[in-house]
Amino acid sequence: MIQLTRHFRLSEFTRSRTADAHGIDNTPTLAIVSSLQHLCQQVLEPLRLWAGQPIIINSGYRCPELNRLVGGVSNSQHQSGEAADIRLPDKATGQRYAEFILENCRFDQLLFERNSSGTYYWLHVSCKHKDNRQMFRPNVKV
Repeated sequence: MIQLTRHFRLSEFTRSRTADAHGIDNTPTLAIVSSLQHLCQQVLEPLRLWAGQPIIINSGYRCPELNRLVGGVSNSQHQSGEAADIRLPDKATGQRYAEFILENCRFDQLLFERNSSGTYYWLHVSCKHKDNRQMFRPNVKV
């Protein structure tokens, strides 16, 4: 078990039902593990400490084959270990989490996403080792 930070383990970012169902090895390289650790240190761990409750990762690292299968864009930061999708219990929690990240963290992208019916929300957040854009897009329909 590899611990990325106090509250986050590597396995949270590599598990995938789709990968399991298709026999895909979703094991990241050491460079990708380093990027995941950086994402945790800069964004997810501070968010976890502030929220005072677990932050659940829906999708973290995706190898290229897995990224294609789940319909990810070809240049997805999930493939480099720079992005994670955070499960949200409701829209209000997502808004609070987004506000915290905007005000307190260095990030590259922060997307407040929802399914087309507006019944399910998640936050996509990414962080690079340098040249983070602090780009925020609310209400992205996927």
